[in-house]
Amino acid sequence: MDSPDLAAGGAYADLDLSGVEFAERNLEGAAFTACTFTDLQLSAVILQGASFTECKITRCRFAHADLREITFTRCDFADPDSHSGVQIAFSQLDHARFTACDLSFADLDRSSFYDVVFDNANLRGARFHRADFSRAFGGKVVRTTATFTACNLELADLSDARLATCDLAGSNLREADLTGADLTGANLTDCDLFQALTAGAILTDADLRGAHVSGLHLAGLAAYDGLKITLAQQQTLLTALGLDVHAD
Repeated sequence: MDSPDLAAGGAYADLDLSGVEFAERNLEGAAFTACTFTDLQLSAVILQGASFTECKITRCRFAHADLREITFTRCDFADPDSHSGVQIAFSQLDHARFTACDLSFADLDRSSFYDVVFDNANLRGARFHRADFSRAFGGKVVRTTATFTACNLELADLSDARLATCDLAGSNLREADLTGADLTGANLTDCDLFQALTAGAILTDADLRGAHVSGLHLAGLAAYDGLKITLAQQQTLLTALGLDVHAD
């Protein structure tokens, strides 16, 4: 198949682009709809402001890529045969948005995710290794922001992630690895934290109201001052500490 003439700002639909060389291309603002990408190395590609809608992106690796302000809507990144997902390393994803995408087993490595939005995304088993959700504004001001709305983060690896003040409301974090994670002031309302690994995590001022906290051991946390819970959750957490709680 002849390689299509891809360009910044172009619109492409219903194409199999698996044989295209994407390395170092400038495709800023391009729009892809119902396209297929398989076994591709997308190194140093510029896709700032690009959009992908209902695309299948299988066994692909983005490295040193500019993915700022990119949008993925109903895209499938997972390979059910190899149980592997997309690989993204050393890339920029500030202000990126993933809506209703399957990112199972994604490997997100040493990339910037400031103000990223994952909305109803499947991130089961995803690995966030040294992902940076922060941005420095001046010498002393560092802001952290990311949104995971009703996402499936079961078995995800968020160990040592800095997610202070981030919004994870309604997400499934069953058996997720939150070891050493900084969740200071995070919105964890209505999350499922059943058997999540939380040793050394910081939950200072975090909001856990409505969350499933069975298996959460306060004694193993690094800090939890100001943690917001309901009266119903209080009994579960105190019982996990070994206290025999009785009604008044």
